[in-house]
Amino acid sequence: MAKFTASYTSATGQSRSVTIRASDLQTARKQLRRRGIKATELKAMNGATGGRLKEAQASGGILSINLGEILQKPPGVKEKAVWASKLAALVDAGVPIVRSLDLMATQQKLPMFKKALTAVGLEVNQGTAMGTAMRQWPKVFDQLTIAMVEAGEAGGVLDESLKRLAKLLEDNARLQNQIKGALGYPVAVLVIAILVFLGMTIFLIPTFAGIFEDLGAELPLFTQLMVDLSKLLRSSAAILFAGALLVGIWLFSRYYSTHKGRRAVDRLMLKVPLFGDLIMKTATAQFCRIFSSLTRAGVPILMSLEISSETAGNSIISDAILESRALVQEGVLLSTALTRQKVLPDMALSMLSIGEETGEMDQMLSKVADFYEDEVAASVKALTSMLEPAMIVVVGGIVGSILLAMYLPMFTVFDQIQ
Repeated sequence: MAKFTASYTSATGQSRSVTIRASDLQTARKQLRRRGIKATELKAMNGATGGRLKEAQASGGILSINLGEILQKPPGVKEKAVWASKLAALVDAGVPIVRSLDLMATQQKLPMFKKALTAVGLEVNQGTAMGTAMRQWPKVFDQLTIAMVEAGEAGGVLDESLKRLAKLLEDNARLQNQIKGALGYPVAVLVIAILVFLGMTIFLIPTFAGIFEDLGAELPLFTQLMVDLSKLLRSSAAILFAGALLVGIWLFSRYYSTHKGRRAVDRLMLKVPLFGDLIMKTATAQFCRIFSSLTRAGVPILMSLEISSETAGNSIISDAILESRALVQEGVLLSTALTRQKVLPDMALSMLSIGEETGEMDQMLSKVADFYEDEVAASVKALTSMLEPAMIVVVGGIVGSILLAMYLPMFTVFDQIQ
């Protein structure tokens, strides 16, 4: 079998590469698609047939695509946390790692995760290190998971590393669920309110407008505006507007997929009232928790910073961590490097500086993570308490405006009757 190197772009916009073994170029592409990797470039190594080819140039520009493989869902934080916890229990109980991986694979319902665990088990059975085998599936196992496993293998404490990984992923999942819980209710109410408004405007207002026209009633200005809006929504212009909206969303997604666009949007998000502060606290908590866990597990500080930057959730904060990594590589203290970036809160930087002075940086960062996770929970609770009445007012305003538009002409009709 020949070796192939595939280049691809990660979810954070960073260029990465992965090496796979395959009999030919076409088989290599199929393996990449099964792993959920959209390669931008595929290179054959060791003089294998195929040379350096762009993914889109294969087979004369025609690429057979298995839609089922593309639509396979990679595991989320919750699934990986459960996997790490169960695998840690099996390893701690003395079950061989290959047998443990096979057991975990049989219990998985996600096809991509199941294939990855099966493949990792086969590689480990042939003598490959577990962390090295996991690197062949970058869409399934992120850098954080791989680094924790490799650190556990190197230190002979794989079960402890897996327990720490499970705890870390559970904390991240809980933090994400808090954010989703805060935004889920208002978003759902807003969507329902928009659907109610469109339904009443498109179907209800024309009925009343016809009745008022038969009665010869003069429509008030507000009612006339609503009638005109109803006509507009039922015309071909509405289809054009919907098409323009979809194109706008597509253009925005394309712009946001670029590094420059992501930075521009993320910088704006940090300045949004209420939400910007919540994003900053969440990113700070995640950085401190992940960096603390990685350094405690024995992962080198430079690698820990690189992995932490990928999980920040905001490109501005992620780039600040990467720039700090470059300064640390030159000999600058981490607290000094992060202070120069002027991104993270002063309290977190002060605690980090104290941790460096006392030699207990991982413990200090763990305490900072606890503090900001509590801050996130408090902010989410406050945000929810503010958004719930606001959404009620919005829904009431939408329904009330339509009812007002329908009842105003009735007063004119009553005056004509008198």
